[in-house]
Amino acid sequence: MSGIRIDKWLWAARFFKTRSLATDAVSGGKVRLNDAPTKPSRDVKAGDRLEISNGDTRWQVVVLALSDKRGPAPEARLLYEETAASIAEREAEQQRRQLAREPAAEIHGRPTKRDRRQIDRFGR
Repeated sequence: MSGIRIDKWLWAARFFKTRSLATDAVSGGKVRLNDAPTKPSRDVKAGDRLEISNGDTRWQVVVLALSDKRGPAPEARLLYEETAASIAEREAEQQRRQLAREPAAEIHGRPTKRDRRQIDRFGR
């Protein structure tokens, strides 16, 4: 195999749950191939460098092998190698999330009448 569509490879490597999500991510600019924007139909080859953003998570990986079939996660991890900088960045982000609580984490559902009055008082 000389190359495979990038959206199909991302799905097989388990970066996205469905191939259509992978296609949308590539079309939306969330995936870069060799530091350049790409299209879903672009072929990826062994040795290519990918930058992938999936929500809050970002990966920088080097393609090691090609596959168009989605297999178990341990086999999918053999398709790529994550760069050391990417690993360090993801661990730092995970550590930051553990230490700093999200301000809206304690808000559940709609505000009550009492909450709305407090919000109104604060806004004045």
